Amino acid sequence: MLKRIAPDQLRLGMYVQEIPGPWMNHPFWRGSFKLEKYEDLKTLRSAKIDEILIDTTKGRDIIVEDAPKPAVATSPTTTPAPESEAETVKPRQAKISVQVGAEQERVQAARVLTGSKKAIMTMFNETRMGKALDVRQAMPVVQEITASVSRNRGALISLARLKTSDDYTYMHSVAVCALMIALGHQLGLSPEETRQAGLAGLLHDIGKMAVPTDILNKPGKLTDDEFNSIKKHAQAGHAILRGVDGIGDAALDVSLHHHEKIDGSGYPFNLKGSQISLMAKMGAVCDVYDAITSNRPYKPGWEPGHSIKRMANNQGHFEESVLEAFIKSVGIFPTGSCVLMHSGKVGIVIDQHPGSLLTPKVKVFFSATTMSMLPIEIVDLATTRSGDKIASYADPSKMPNLPNLETIWASSGLN
Repeated sequence: MLKRIAPDQLRLGMYVQEIPGPWMNHPFWRGSFKLEKYEDLKTLRSAKIDEILIDTTKGRDIIVEDAPKPAVATSPTTTPAPESEAETVKPRQAKISVQVGAEQERVQAARVLTGSKKAIMTMFNETRMGKALDVRQAMPVVQEITASVSRNRGALISLARLKTSDDYTYMHSVAVCALMIALGHQLGLSPEETRQAGLAGLLHDIGKMAVPTDILNKPGKLTDDEFNSIKKHAQAGHAILRGVDGIGDAALDVSLHHHEKIDGSGYPFNLKGSQISLMAKMGAVCDVYDAITSNRPYKPGWEPGHSIKRMANNQGHFEESVLEAFIKSVGIFPTGSCVLMHSGKVGIVIDQHPGSLLTPKVKVFFSATTMSMLPIEIVDLATTRSGDKIASYADPSKMPNLPNLETIWASSGLN
């Protein structure tokens, strides 16, 4: 049964069917979900929302405040139990915090990317030639990427999207490593677990070295036979890593299962839900996000914010809790997203604020009203008093006079 209730009537265990307004106007990426986290309960109760639609057939019903309550015998040494034990448990906090701004980290992140790409190219090409992979070569790369992500989550991740067709496979591996590290921090994994997640991301596509290069780099649509050849990279990668001294279970698992889907429609084994490990579920999200936001020989990449929305609407592909954590790690409007403000101005997101998914820092540079350039302005939505805020993602294809977004985003400061 559907009921409309006030936010202060919410309780843990209720099933939220609908929150009024567009999904990007509140910090919940899903339209419906079971309310199981105390942090989410507090957020909804304090939000500027008049009512929320719940489904009592899928979760807890409202409490009738005037219903008679049975007396509970207590002794001087006991206290009444809280409404729900879960409500007294604070959620596990992410172990990462922004140390520097994206602008400050970008120079160092670019150096890390350059060095990482060279190292990955060497490792992958040696693997293609039949040489044994030395995992000791990979760990310094993981450590450098971890350090950059720890200083600022968005800088290296957003720079890693700027790939060419020639270096896609290598840069994709670096990007997925960074995304896995950021997601591991968000999920509260231990430092060693996060390090192993990063290594798994770095090596998840090692099996593509067993795929003929003419198929791997084909600019057009693949034939069925060619696609089947590509799909074999998961098992090929697992076979390569299985013979590597010192490789961890996470890297083995992610290499084999990062194309599995929650609904069982993935490959190579059509695994479902709980049959897929947490690391593999993380790998699936990170792999897809970087793939769809990157320019490929056969199609341009999607804008980051649009990609997040498409992934959130793709039911059956990803584990919801993992995808939710991923969105929190990169932002509802990830760094590099093109956004339309309520004022009609167009900007590009250049940095995030921890714990505030809806108020990133935006570089405003264009008017969607006059379709003309504006003086570049940095707007920090977390601190500005202008009242302006993000209305939606902006579609660059519908703005013919829009300048090159990568140039605007990568330019320093107000240049």
